[in-house]
Amino acid sequence: MKLKVVLEKGENGFIVAHCPSLKGCWSQGKTEQEAIKNIKEAIILYLEPDIEDVKPSVDHKVLEVAV
Repeated sequence: MKLKVVLEKGENGFIVAHCPSLKGCWSQGKTEQEAIKNIKEAIILYLEPDIEDVKPSVDHKVLEVAV
């Protein structure tokens, strides 16, 4: 999966990063490389499922799909 990320200079001198496809998924870093590393981590955490949602039961199946 590839997602677009926007990098901008923040008012405090940091590089601010956000992923427009994932509402509210923001991060920052002192350098562009650090901001990219941090937004990747933020995206992974954003997409991580709630453990309660992935417990198998008779009411639903848990599947994994690639996009």
